[in-house]
Amino acid sequence: MSGTLYVVATPIGNLEDITLRAVRILGVVDQIACEDTRQTRKLLDRYGISKPLVSYHEHNERTRAQELLRDLQAGQNIALVSDAGTPLIADPGYRLVTEARAQGVPVSPVPGPSALLAALSASGLPTDAFFFGGFLPVKKGQRRKILEAMKTSPATLIFYEAPHRILDALEDIAGILGPRPVTVARELTKIHEEFLHGTPLELRDTLAQREAIKGEITLMIGKGEPLAVEEIPLEAAVNKLTQSGVPRMEAMKTVARQRGLSKREVYKELSES
Repeated sequence: MSGTLYVVATPIGNLEDITLRAVRILGVVDQIACEDTRQTRKLLDRYGISKPLVSYHEHNERTRAQELLRDLQAGQNIALVSDAGTPLIADPGYRLVTEARAQGVPVSPVPGPSALLAALSASGLPTDAFFFGGFLPVKKGQRRKILEAMKTSPATLIFYEAPHRILDALEDIAGILGPRPVTVARELTKIHEEFLHGTPLELRDTLAQREAIKGEITLMIGKGEPLAVEEIPLEAAVNKLTQSGVPRMEAMKTVARQRGLSKREVYKELSES
């Protein structure tokens, strides 16, 4: 009889944010698969847990998944954890869970912390519908393509972003989505937890003034106000964006996309008005 694979959520910062069940499961399984054994050891030491740790991350996921599956089929119970939060949510684990399911190995979630849900709950943005897109692409063109595809989404958009890319991301959000309400959540549950609210360019200006931007970031973009764009004169639509800080040429591109026009058509009409 095979063992059970437990997908265990762990704290995203504050080590007190762990469920009683998670502590119990981590204390009784045969081994714990984790991204960084040093990081997981800190948590286990905090709760007096001593169990064998095996590294399981994006670079060894293919081979390590097969090893763990053999142990599960041999009857071992294994806990899968990430460095922080819920495994598989922008973290490794998909291959192991998928193959365990395919081979009839029981998979049991042990729910708990998740950065995206924690950030959303305290953001002040709409929570009735949301889309989580993981990390935004590193390359500007790909990032803008993703944002363009989400422009008509009737949901709050949630992404993870690296500190060294947040300024570029906010600039692209301003150019593609306009002056929507945005919340940047940084260092959730930690000593320097911070929530910043404003338009993309307002937040970019705020962060750009800092000597350094540190910490893990959850970036949330509000739905924005639906506009009856065809009823608003082109000049007024462009001015609305420029007044929020969007460069005029970028504002013209945005309005052109909204109305299914080319930038040349918009430029010509504005020049003649």
